[in-house]
Amino acid sequence: MTSPRPAARQPAKFTRGSTMRHVLVMTSTGSIGLVAIFIVDFANLFYISQLGIAELAAAIGYAGTIVFFNTAVGIGLSIATSANVSRRLGAEDLDGARRMAGTSLMAAFAISAAIVSLAYPFLGDIVAALGARGDTYEFALWYLQIVIPSMPLLCLSMALSALLRAVGDAKRAMYLTLLGGVVIAVFDPIFIFVLDMGLTGAAIVSVASRVFMVLVGFWAITRYHHLLALPEMAYLRPDLKALMAVALPAVLTNVATPVGNAWVTYEISAYGDGAVAGWAIVGRVIPVAFGALFALSGAVGPILGQNLGAGLFDRLGQALRDALKFVVTYSLLAWFLLYLMQEPLADFFNASGDSRSLLAFFCTFAAAGFLFNAALFVTNAAFNNLGYPLYSTLFNWGRATLGTIPFTWVGGALYGANGVLAGQAIGGVLFAVAAQIICWRTLGKLKERHQHQNAPASAAPDMTGAALEAGQPLRNR
Repeated sequence: MTSPRPAARQPAKFTRGSTMRHVLVMTSTGSIGLVAIFIVDFANLFYISQLGIAELAAAIGYAGTIVFFNTAVGIGLSIATSANVSRRLGAEDLDGARRMAGTSLMAAFAISAAIVSLAYPFLGDIVAALGARGDTYEFALWYLQIVIPSMPLLCLSMALSALLRAVGDAKRAMYLTLLGGVVIAVFDPIFIFVLDMGLTGAAIVSVASRVFMVLVGFWAITRYHHLLALPEMAYLRPDLKALMAVALPAVLTNVATPVGNAWVTYEISAYGDGAVAGWAIVGRVIPVAFGALFALSGAVGPILGQNLGAGLFDRLGQALRDALKFVVTYSLLAWFLLYLMQEPLADFFNASGDSRSLLAFFCTFAAAGFLFNAALFVTNAAFNNLGYPLYSTLFNWGRATLGTIPFTWVGGALYGANGVLAGQAIGGVLFAVAAQIICWRTLGKLKERHQHQNAPASAAPDMTGAALEAGQPLRNR
């Protein structure tokens, strides 16, 4: 008889020990893999810029906006995967966790494939709507025609990484994303320069990296955790209902960000390819500089989910406070470093004119606004795991529309492309602050209900299991 798998021995790793330690470990390991991918994406734009064709850098900017939209769908599905599986692990429902893992992977692939099938025939129209013209349009469209069909694989790899985080295996979740970055780092220069494939080579390598990530993800889940079971017809409907209860609002929440960025791209396109190229550089600098904060939003979810499943509201609140402390400290440090490094960054990308000006403005001023964006990331993770995912949707869409469109329009009218970035940063502050207020009020109400609950402690696991099977948030815990 085989020995118990790690998932069976330690189903709720985050319900004990220091919450700050859990936040730091999960974030640091998650950020290594994420930042590796972001650095390679950063280098990818560098390689393209060395070809000496300005339209190619602008094309990457337009294409990146559309790829980001598809990636946001994968992020939303991975949030739902992590929230549902971690809750079941916290409630010690191991069979339910394995079953939900299989259902989540199936749903992630199917939903992404459906979106790609619907969007692919209209890629040209979408690129044109963003403002791309001439050679820039042709380059962006060609790149997307190669990369977009592989988006279901990217969504699948994100869901696999979410499963590893849900069980507390931060190390292998890191390896999964790190591998994707290594593949691109090794093969990008070969395909772009040695084989002289240029933009086509960069696109092919991106597809290959996603294939490798999926293979490694399945290997880690099945080999080390046995955290995978085929969906069962008897449970498929309630499992999908529970998954979609988080996934639909989470996807809508995450799609809001690329929609807001698409508007910013459209506004900046009015100032020429130089400004769009600068925006493309900013788009690569942000995830590298603030990569740990992107990882934090994914890392804190399983911590909150397991403690929610176990009914440990004091630990849940402490984990949230620890995450916000990390946001403030890291954001201020990253902003300071960007201010110091703005000239070397501009030289690295051969930026000049409008692109250099936009990058300098971001590093000096607009980067400060990411502190509030990151705080909203954490708040959204809390809403998703507390059973209020629609709150995340409301605040993210509010930031992407009311917090973006009027502010960027006024900023652009007054100060050009720099004003567009300033407007986006200022508008985001308002919604981040409002989300924090609502989040802590919601958590306080949940804790109060929990304290006034007179049911014996022994009944808690059964109540948790019943709520999970019904796909309902644990609002009375």
